[in-house]
Amino acid sequence: MAAILRVTGAWVGLLSDWLDREGLEAKALRAAVERWAGEESVPVPVWRNLLEQAVALVPGQQAPELAIGSGVRPGHVGVLGYLALASSTLGEAMLAYQRYENLFYGANLAEVSVEGGEAEIRWPREGNELGQRADGVAIAALVTFLRRQLDNPPPPSGISFLGGVSPRAEAEYEQFFECPVQWDDSHVRVRFPVTYLTEPMLSRDPALRELLDRQAQALVRALPSGSAMERQLQQVLLRLLAEGEPTLARAATAMHMSPRTLQRRLAGHGLSWQQWLDRSREQLACQYLQDPGLSLSDVALLLGFSEQSAFTRAFRRWTSTSPGRFRQSVRPLRSPAC
Repeated sequence: MAAILRVTGAWVGLLSDWLDREGLEAKALRAAVERWAGEESVPVPVWRNLLEQAVALVPGQQAPELAIGSGVRPGHVGVLGYLALASSTLGEAMLAYQRYENLFYGANLAEVSVEGGEAEIRWPREGNELGQRADGVAIAALVTFLRRQLDNPPPPSGISFLGGVSPRAEAEYEQFFECPVQWDDSHVRVRFPVTYLTEPMLSRDPALRELLDRQAQALVRALPSGSAMERQLQQVLLRLLAEGEPTLARAATAMHMSPRTLQRRLAGHGLSWQQWLDRSREQLACQYLQDPGLSLSDVALLLGFSEQSAFTRAFRRWTSTSPGRFRQSVRPLRSPAC
């Protein structure tokens, strides 16, 4: 993973969750993690140092970084967790990750390729700042996420890392990933059957399911109806917002109907397309602003605004307050919507 500039504060929360699972008190480390968890940007040397402090607590474990990464939840990846929910298939989710990776690492580095019967996502060696421990956490988290989205998923075809580990740790890596692991490669790689790409997103992970449910509840408040058409329109909107092009024409095309037909359906609720779009964005904004893992620029992106300033103006128009003040006035993730 080359030229990494930073990680997000939410990502370091992996360590406090791991400490809980291990039953480790580690007051000094917990305090350090808490100090950085609220930051939007954490320098890579800080993340590496926190990770080494965690590993030092369990000297008898050969590859604790794998256990740390396997505890990944959507909240640890912030905006990328929400973007994954806007994807219909794992292939779309992988492309969303590639498109918005800079929100997490501060740079777009991942390359996705398909050759023969295999797909590969890889990160080059040049300028690598993470090191083997942090790479192990990241790849363990990625593979764990893929496993949670498929019924009886096959193991990856292969995993590669830039560095090396002890022979005993090598065995731990192969046991965890259930596939051959190559060391001292030119890239960090994850290879898997190309059929993964067409698998539907099942959201079997409870935390992903919770995010999806909160999004659905927000959209129901914007268009309170339980018909199949309304549910389809809600899912289409999430995808169009993530792509930054929430237009009537694109929504109608995605739903295999004419724009006039879609307008007529919305008119049945006393709404125009723009009125429904504004109402949906307002309800989603109220939900997203309760998530401390999302910055204001992340929220603007999720709502399909090209700039944070445009989102701020729109939010003031909807609620007569700023996004920042609204965020200060609510309890994280547990407050009712606007």
